[in-house]
Amino acid sequence: MIPRYSRPEMVALWSPETKFRIWFEIEAHAATAMAEIGAIPKEAAQAVWDKGETAVFDVARIDAIEREVKHDVIAFLTHLAEIVGDEARFVHQGLTSSDVLDTCLSVQLTRATDILIADLDALLAALRTRAFEHKLTPTIGRSHGIHAEPTTFGLKLAQAYAEFARNRDRLVAARSEIAVCAISGAVGTFANIDPRVEAHVAKALGLTVEPVSTQVIPRDRHAAFFSMLAVIASSIERLATEIRHLQRTEVLEAEEYFSPGQKGSSAMPHKRNPVLTENLTGLARMVRSHALPALENVALWHERDISHSSVERFIGPDATITLDFALARLTGVIENLVVYPEAMSMNMDRLGGLIHSQRVLLALTQAGASREDAYRIVQHHAMRVWKGEGNFLEFLKTDSEVTDLIPESDLEALFDLTYHFKHVDTIFDRVFGTA
Repeated sequence: MIPRYSRPEMVALWSPETKFRIWFEIEAHAATAMAEIGAIPKEAAQAVWDKGETAVFDVARIDAIEREVKHDVIAFLTHLAEIVGDEARFVHQGLTSSDVLDTCLSVQLTRATDILIADLDALLAALRTRAFEHKLTPTIGRSHGIHAEPTTFGLKLAQAYAEFARNRDRLVAARSEIAVCAISGAVGTFANIDPRVEAHVAKALGLTVEPVSTQVIPRDRHAAFFSMLAVIASSIERLATEIRHLQRTEVLEAEEYFSPGQKGSSAMPHKRNPVLTENLTGLARMVRSHALPALENVALWHERDISHSSVERFIGPDATITLDFALARLTGVIENLVVYPEAMSMNMDRLGGLIHSQRVLLALTQAGASREDAYRIVQHHAMRVWKGEGNFLEFLKTDSEVTDLIPESDLEALFDLTYHFKHVDTIFDRVFGTA
């Protein structure tokens, strides 16, 4: 991933230095377990830890060896032997390369998930704060992009909070599914390594054992994980798209913070563009694009092949690094979002009261009109307002079919904006819980 859309902690997780350190820990923990069951000398296992734990693995040296042997794990083991010495012959006893590679990937994805969960917690906190700030800020709800009925800006943010809270729960579940260890040897039969070694390594690394590995950890786990990241990305895009629409000049109910000295266009000095949320839309597309190859990785040949390997070298770092950046960026957008309640009120009034049409329709039916007649009456006057001929309430007051059923004072009461907000507390209690 390019530095522009990266944050240091997540990038470091996918660095060669981190990868080789995890590889070492897998091999060293396995050696400890083998020593405990008498499979290798205890002094050999101790030497691995003594000489390797504080060693700085030379990435350039490992790369040079790999260019000769054409095998990344062998290259690492050769370099480790250079550090450890004679006792290194007891390292990797009964293991196969996938035991190291797959378990390392599990560790990296698990640690990446912890970062992403923290990101989601920060976003949820921002959404909660802004939702309560605008709990009763009236705004127009839109369906198909067209004015529908009143809602509040706080409810818009509460919906986003609920969605990202679900995503957090899903991500926690995905973490559990991906946090597995496989130290089962060639074709996964434990023929040359005791299952107790796998259990020891899993516990040491905070993983659980894969119940049945076929030399590789089954890739349905990874498919589910990257699909979950894609769902989170889609939620990011949904909220980003909402903000982009609200920032349109014709709407301008909310906009991204425009900092002092910021410039929106090289040609037009007046521009204040939604560049952050547009960027988030693009980043969401990239994260989602990694879900399909993860799904296609599930079908490997027999007990294993490496068709998944090249894919995961891309999607592991890229998807998690991009999503980490996107969640942090969205949190900043929400924290600094500029909201214009006056514009929301003005936009609500643009249709001359048509946003109350359903209340009039229901009142007519409750007063004795058939639904067909009530709909005909209300729509007739609504279409006149659409054409710019006047005000909805005034038209209704002059229609005997309406006034014969609904007194003028009751008719006016149907246009009370606060009527629409009587259950906002109920919704907030459902989303955030009672205080």
